[in-house]
Amino acid sequence: MDSGQVFAKSATLSATLSATLSASKSDNYIKKNVMITKIQRVEKYESIMVSDFESSNFTYSELFPPQLESLLTELHDLFEDERRVLLTARLEKQAQYDAGEVPRFIKDHPARKTGWKVATIPADLLDRRVEITGPISNTKMVINMLNPNQDGERACTAMLDFEDSMAPTWKNVISGIENVIGVANGNLSFTQPAAADSAAKVYKLNKSNMAHPMVRVRGLHLNEESVLINGAPISAGLFDLAMTAFHTAKNFLESGKTPKFYVPKCEHYLEARWWNQIFRTIEDSLQLAHGTLKVTFLIETLPAAFQMEEILFEIKERACGLNGGRWDKIFSDIKTLKMHKDRILADRSSIDMTRPWMDNYAKLLIKICHKRGAFAMGGMSAFTPGSEASVRKQQTEKVVADKSREASIGHDGCWVSHPYFITLAKAQFKKINQLEVMHADLPAEPDLLPQAIGPKTLNGLRQNIRVGVAYQQGWDQGLGCISFENLMEDLATLEISRAQVWQWLHHQVVLDDGTAVTESLVALLFEEECNKIIIQQKITSNEEIQSYILAKNKIEKVFLMKNLNSFFTTQN
Repeated sequence: MDSGQVFAKSATLSATLSATLSASKSDNYIKKNVMITKIQRVEKYESIMVSDFESSNFTYSELFPPQLESLLTELHDLFEDERRVLLTARLEKQAQYDAGEVPRFIKDHPARKTGWKVATIPADLLDRRVEITGPISNTKMVINMLNPNQDGERACTAMLDFEDSMAPTWKNVISGIENVIGVANGNLSFTQPAAADSAAKVYKLNKSNMAHPMVRVRGLHLNEESVLINGAPISAGLFDLAMTAFHTAKNFLESGKTPKFYVPKCEHYLEARWWNQIFRTIEDSLQLAHGTLKVTFLIETLPAAFQMEEILFEIKERACGLNGGRWDKIFSDIKTLKMHKDRILADRSSIDMTRPWMDNYAKLLIKICHKRGAFAMGGMSAFTPGSEASVRKQQTEKVVADKSREASIGHDGCWVSHPYFITLAKAQFKKINQLEVMHADLPAEPDLLPQAIGPKTLNGLRQNIRVGVAYQQGWDQGLGCISFENLMEDLATLEISRAQVWQWLHHQVVLDDGTAVTESLVALLFEEECNKIIIQQKITSNEEIQSYILAKNKIEKVFLMKNLNSFFTTQN
């Protein structure tokens, strides 16, 4: 299809009639029309414009058939206004936090008052002891995530990611859609070209022994600028969900696999309700029963940590569980309370799941999920194996310690970032799940607010800056995750670094050694750390050196912004 080709049509499409939702005394989040309660059919002239479509595997009409175009325009028409209201509500609530308020538990939602359970979890999703994650756009990585590892052990499930581990270029988005179609069809393959010291290698799915595939869509805040409906960009997460469900749900069902999704960065139960309505509308379009498409929500924002039970209630007809997304949670801890001088967080490397507010958050997630019959998934160990034996031994010990702790407190499974760790991680979970662990001794409302405990060091500041430079350089190459200094850095860890440097600067933090954090110091460290990366990575080509210098200049401006943006990016 030529760039900018417009598909316009007059059709019977959906518009929304929203009911006014009055906020309760304990929930002053929204005081305006936000949720769909009724659908009215109206005649509207709709147009969908897809820019710069390129694919070597599909024609435009194969990837965007008329039925899918109609579904996308219908979903946009139904849900975009509500999305905008929800995003505005986030900003309004953040202003309250900036003025001194803190997130609190909700008292009067029906989730607290009835003996409800989530719908029965399908048999093929009852073992999620180890989930592996990675960018959905990288065909080789997708195949390696799904196939058995070097020990012949495979992950239970594999999360194919449109979000934090994938740079949302349009090329990557299209590749991701193509890859999940190939997974659903069972014919995904990749040929690695021959090199001077190696022959060509073909990668294929092991269809008889494959991890259960899941798709993580992009968050509520992101736009897909390459798809315009009546001139406005479509919601990126809505687009990911509609595209992948349309092309794969029935194929997965016919092969005996439950269509399964992850939804990230939820901040309020009304956002969960919005997502559930989208799932229902897609199911109606595909003539599937409500609840057929299953989902796990990531609880990775501080506001959502106070509404876990309410969020689970809103998705109970399709919920398989909740996941404690630790890295985005740390970012959200900083961002949400960024103006609170008494809650300035310590070095990011010092914040782990043993910190009291993180420990309470993980155990409350387990308590709520198991009470309601859902899985409580643990977080990501961001370690990479390393190339040297001594490093690999250290990394292995760290992963084993992290996963054994998650298993010991009652999580039903965990995340790893590399196939090498699948066997080790799975060995820590002795049972298929731990739904019987209830944490009866944990208060219903434990302290979840971050605490200003731990070191604030120059090395911690340098690490944040170094991660910023390295990640920006990868981002400029179209990468959403990079292996750097034996860690898998993705958008979530970049966000921690960005937010922490901003917070330390804003509050004029004095580090443990007496050094004051100033703009001039940060600028000096950017210069030093960029040079250090070039030297340590043994980069000699002028082109690559210049790519790091350019990345340093870009990310330094981002880190030194007067105001902290809510996200590094909101579009592709």
